[in-house]
Amino acid sequence: MATQSHSVIPVILSGGAGTRLWPVSNEATPKQFLSFGSEHSLIQNTLLRCKGTQFDPRPIVVSLESQRKLIADHAREVSVDTDIILEPLRRDSCAAVLSGALRALQRNPDALVLILAADHHISEPEKFRDRVVAGCAAADAGYIVTFGVRPTYPATGYGYILKGSAIASTDCFVLDRFIEKPTVSVAEGYVRDGYLWNSGNFLARADVLVAEAKQYVPDVIEAAEAALKAAKTDGGVFSLDADAYGKATRISLDYGIMEKTKRSAVLPVDYGWNDIGTWDSVAAVLPKDGSSNATSGDPLVRNGSGNIVYAQGVKVVVHGVDDVVVIATPEAVLVLKKGSSEAVKALVGELDAGVKKS
Repeated sequence: MATQSHSVIPVILSGGAGTRLWPVSNEATPKQFLSFGSEHSLIQNTLLRCKGTQFDPRPIVVSLESQRKLIADHAREVSVDTDIILEPLRRDSCAAVLSGALRALQRNPDALVLILAADHHISEPEKFRDRVVAGCAAADAGYIVTFGVRPTYPATGYGYILKGSAIASTDCFVLDRFIEKPTVSVAEGYVRDGYLWNSGNFLARADVLVAEAKQYVPDVIEAAEAALKAAKTDGGVFSLDADAYGKATRISLDYGIMEKTKRSAVLPVDYGWNDIGTWDSVAAVLPKDGSSNATSGDPLVRNGSGNIVYAQGVKVVVHGVDDVVVIATPEAVLVLKKGSSEAVKALVGELDAGVKKS
């Protein structure tokens, strides 16, 4: 299995807008191109995690046409050559993953593909690389392996995974079922009972993903195949055909394949994973002062504790309050109670609707 692990091709999904991290993350500069407590952006750290003998040296990045320059610039800054697949419109993760898998098959018909989000934070990259290798035996045997993160608290913003029986001669387990985002009380029970967070990252043979797609989401794989065949190419950039790609059902990989396939497996991991999905999760990767205030941009925080304060290009002073989120840019300011940042996406939707009506 060691030799097989050397042909793992990373397929990095970078099409999201990161609305829940408004106003810093937006359509023009999504969160994967921002840095949080690091000298590199999230996508750069993702690319760097996938450097080494475990991986093919040329990852595949799947994104939108609007992000073409950002991806090229960020990859060049960390000296990583990539294939870039550009979606003409969003069709959720299933079509994006399959487009990447099809390109991987063009390059290597025996390839394993490692499906990663561009905007996750992992604090222990060496352990991450080791766990990828640990998943290769099951993936090479035909399983679609998801990385199940051991919970550190009863999160309500993540889905959970129930693992089943062990898979012989591997570190993986049969995946019993996916569980949607629970309430706090239910999540507390899941943590006690050994459930895992669903990281949304996968390892599989590319040909297995395509075969399962033909069984469960035939219109999506047919659209992806036609769109890649008719794609305009420019060096390592593939602009998918819009007419063909638009025929794909808009569905996630979890719903389209993972909740239906008989080939699903889970590998438990604990390499310091954080999906940087909300301002509350950002706090885990920002520096903190002696009162547990997580800050970025050198704001002035006094007589308060447990706050999250992100100042971008403006001066911010926070005084005499606890557990508040303050995000300030030259264009907008967000203030909310810590623990309620899951509401940001809906609030931004209301704001946009209000702007359109005015």
